[in-house]
Amino acid sequence: MMPAADTFPPLDALTSLRAVFLTRAPGVDVNTDRDTAMARLASLQRGALDSLDFQGMPLARASQVHGNTVARVSTTDSFPVPDCDALITTERGLCLGIHVADCAAVYIADRLGRGIGLAHAGKKGTELGIVPSTIAALLDATGGSPSDLVLQISPCIRPPHYEIDFAADIRSQATAAGIRDIHDCGTCTASNPSRYYSYRLEKGKTGRLLAALAMLP
Repeated sequence: MMPAADTFPPLDALTSLRAVFLTRAPGVDVNTDRDTAMARLASLQRGALDSLDFQGMPLARASQVHGNTVARVSTTDSFPVPDCDALITTERGLCLGIHVADCAAVYIADRLGRGIGLAHAGKKGTELGIVPSTIAALLDATGGSPSDLVLQISPCIRPPHYEIDFAADIRSQATAAGIRDIHDCGTCTASNPSRYYSYRLEKGKTGRLLAALAMLP
């Protein structure tokens, strides 16, 4: 069965884009290494995207190394982008994708429809400033101001299942960067194992959730 999708009202209100967070795929054995689990999930996640207004869109992905490098991407690029943890684009019809399993996917959208960003932010990436770097790169690409941006934090691991509340740190970083329209769903992946994959709860042998963000053609 294809995974279901979480959506976020602040992003749904922006009619120029589509944002989803694909949940656990029922019946798929992911009690294995990362690459095998990802291979088992790939077609199901692609099918889910195609049923959710992303049909025909290329899927831009990052290698995700828990760093702070941001890449501006287009439909002519090759994916995944190496040594990268965040993607931005000003192109319509290109789906940005980030895989997570306890880390947060951070959605950033220009409410005027000029650009979007999607970042992979766990403990290390947050400490390294991946979210402020993504905000700065997106503003540079769009020529906009922080007041033009909406930021949404996906489900991620949180206390008491994790010793650090990096979602709170992300909110603080976004506020310091000048964004006022900041949203956090507040959901803990490790508290909801029937709906989400959790790297810590499942001791590393699990699947990956897919965050997807695109500006509609």
